[in-house]
Amino acid sequence: MDDRPEPARDGAAAAEPPWFVYILECRDGSFYTGTTNNLERRQHQHNDGTASRYTRSRRPVILRYQELCGSRSQALIRECSLRLLSRKEKEELVKRGR
Repeated sequence: MDDRPEPARDGAAAAEPPWFVYILECRDGSFYTGTTNNLERRQHQHNDGTASRYTRSRRPVILRYQELCGSRSQALIRECSLRLLSRKEKEELVKRGR
């Protein structure tokens, strides 16, 4: 379950797909933050119980926030900054992002 794109078969470097940082709201009201290059697939994985140990016991999850990032690296850096936010700051971000 790797979010990395497959390498180009013709030897040319494939354009990197867009990466996102996202926040899910779990059944228990907690937030989960992650990164992906396919939001729909990743949300299905979370709800199927195959994405993360944290969300596996807190299903179903609902996508509450998404942010387009320029690259996987930028998405991971942004994910770290979002994880450092307080609960109240995350709630405000989710509210503004709707």
